Amino acid sequence: MTSTNPSVQDFPLQGVRVLDLSRVFAGPMCAMVLADFGAEVIKVEHPGRGDDTRDWGLRIGKTETTYYNSMNRNKRSITIDLQTPEGLKIIHDLVPQCDVVIHNFKTGGAEKLGLGYEQLKALRPGLIYCAVAGYDTSGPEASRPGYDLVIQGESGLMALNGEANTPPLKFGVAVVDLMTGMYAAQAILAAMLRRERTGKGQLIEMALYDCGLMVTGYYGLDALKLGHDPERYGNAHPSIVPYGMYEAADGPLIIAVGNNAQFDKFCRQVIMRPDIVEDPRFATNVERAKHRLELGPMLKELIHTFPRDLLLERLTAAGIPCGRVAGLHEALTSERTRRGRLVQDMPHPVVGTTPVFAPPYRLDGRRLPIRNAPPTLGEGTREVLTSLLAMSDEQLQALQAQGVLTLPQL
Repeated sequence: MTSTNPSVQDFPLQGVRVLDLSRVFAGPMCAMVLADFGAEVIKVEHPGRGDDTRDWGLRIGKTETTYYNSMNRNKRSITIDLQTPEGLKIIHDLVPQCDVVIHNFKTGGAEKLGLGYEQLKALRPGLIYCAVAGYDTSGPEASRPGYDLVIQGESGLMALNGEANTPPLKFGVAVVDLMTGMYAAQAILAAMLRRERTGKGQLIEMALYDCGLMVTGYYGLDALKLGHDPERYGNAHPSIVPYGMYEAADGPLIIAVGNNAQFDKFCRQVIMRPDIVEDPRFATNVERAKHRLELGPMLKELIHTFPRDLLLERLTAAGIPCGRVAGLHEALTSERTRRGRLVQDMPHPVVGTTPVFAPPYRLDGRRLPIRNAPPTLGEGTREVLTSLLAMSDEQLQALQAQGVLTLPQL
């Protein structure tokens, strides 16, 4: 029988070490992707406050929150005050033993600290260095801080959401940060492959605005083709009808009729109205989209007369994509989520256990496991600095007394 837990050797990035100097979302997301694939990620945090997100969301234990935990599984946390000469020396001593450095300092901030690419490259010639900023670091907005909500507005993303008669609407999650983290991880993986071939490191610069613009996808290209913003259709599709969320008699569901054959079945086998598909105005998707103002209200009224489970049963039997619209808690506690082990309880030193999202990746038929729960603040300071820099406990205690770092309780 095949083991359900991969061994250390099964992780693609086993043996890779990452120094994560970033905070909040995009940088930590990038580092978590690498950690999920087996990299050893050392998260460097301020000794007193830690990552800003340790104070965002719902409290877990003494130093974690729901927000922090969503971006920091499989990492070790060490506390270093980068504003002290002693703290910077520790970072400089760690860099030669690391493959990747990630940060999201304001433009020019890393260089002022002595942590710029050229400065760290001198310590580790093959270093892969990823800097995340709000805007193009060579442009006139280089000094502007990057915030997800601001860039959702500036990139046009908010203009995609909501109904036609409502104001622009942000995404429910920080989608620009999320996608920037994923794009950054892809760039790092590509740079690692290049280094395998050439031995050379690389400077990677990621801008939130650039990534936010990419998220507009086909809507962005539609806008360029039209010369103005595309219309907004809320939960409906701009060019496929019927395709969206509908209210059954007892709750919402998704119906995604993808082609004319499916629409024929939808009318004959689901809502029992063959006359609709026989109407020339609705026979093809091009015509349905053209006459959506007539068809849409009719279908909305019809669908509302059926129980949701009956509709889902008929839609499934007809091979038409469909699904219940679940509440967030309902989805997280569903049998589908439980069966996939997408949320797992991990040990916690204060509250006993805490739920942690599992990595979404399946390799060779197995989900990559959670190796470590999101770390408490500074839990790895003693172990990391002792093992990598051979620092004695006396040295660590002295640095703690100076406020350079904090040590976990033995």
